[in-house]
Amino acid sequence: MAIIVTGSSGLLGSALVKALRADGIRVVRLVRRAPQGADESFWNPGKGLIDPAALRGAQAVVHLAGAGIGDRRWTDDVKRELVRSRVEGTRTLVRALTELPDRPPTLLSASAIGYYGDTGDREVDETAPPGEGFLAREVVVPWEAETAPAEEAGIRVARLRTGLVLSGEGGMLAKILPIFKLGLGAPLGSGEQYWSWISIDDWVHAVLRILNGPEISGPVNLTAPRPVTNAEFTRTLGKALHRPTMPLAVPGFALRTAIGGFAEEGVLTGQRVLPRRLLESGHTFRHTCLSEALAAVL
Repeated sequence: MAIIVTGSSGLLGSALVKALRADGIRVVRLVRRAPQGADESFWNPGKGLIDPAALRGAQAVVHLAGAGIGDRRWTDDVKRELVRSRVEGTRTLVRALTELPDRPPTLLSASAIGYYGDTGDREVDETAPPGEGFLAREVVVPWEAETAPAEEAGIRVARLRTGLVLSGEGGMLAKILPIFKLGLGAPLGSGEQYWSWISIDDWVHAVLRILNGPEISGPVNLTAPRPVTNAEFTRTLGKALHRPTMPLAVPGFALRTAIGGFAEEGVLTGQRVLPRRLLESGHTFRHTCLSEALAAVL
């Protein structure tokens, strides 16, 4: 039996595949190019194409595919792609799963804490309703809704609401490291917005726990138990790199001018998110303190 993974070439997917294979688990990667071996199978979610044989009898499916949220300015075309890549990909996969006579018992489907919108300093867990804004209402809500037919077909579904993943090899941290190494790191906007983070090791560890925890289903926040404000994140990263940080914050208007809509919803707003479902399941985080997590990933 195998675990099927989409989005396996991304930061999260590649780390998960490595960990699964290290545990001796066979992994089949769904790819959008010609397969290069027995551990790959072609799919084209935009055209609804997928080989059911690749899914048949699988132990579980981990669906991580989707266009990068913060890679480009949010033009109208980019926003459509952000929605389409998630909704169509999930729809194609779920449709194929529900049509199988021997369905995989488990589906872990990527999601994001953008679901909660701007929570200010209010703590939220998986029971909170969706917030407002493009990410919450137009991306995450319809994205998660596409998994409903799998649940109705008797598949255990966990929606992985992931926060800011800390890794020196990619993601937001890798993008801002050069600036901080020059001693030019600074708070963004008010600096009071909460950033809910998780180390890459803890993200993989949590996903493995969910795969092996039949009692865990529904939305699951993949964030460390101690979110921090952007100002605290800035200070802590500066200390981790032994570099000073700038006393003045980068104004919100400057960020909006530089990176457009992503600044408003991905940088200047915040979510103070708690991983209630993981903690109640008895899951233990390796890194609960930001300074320890940064030391590990750097």
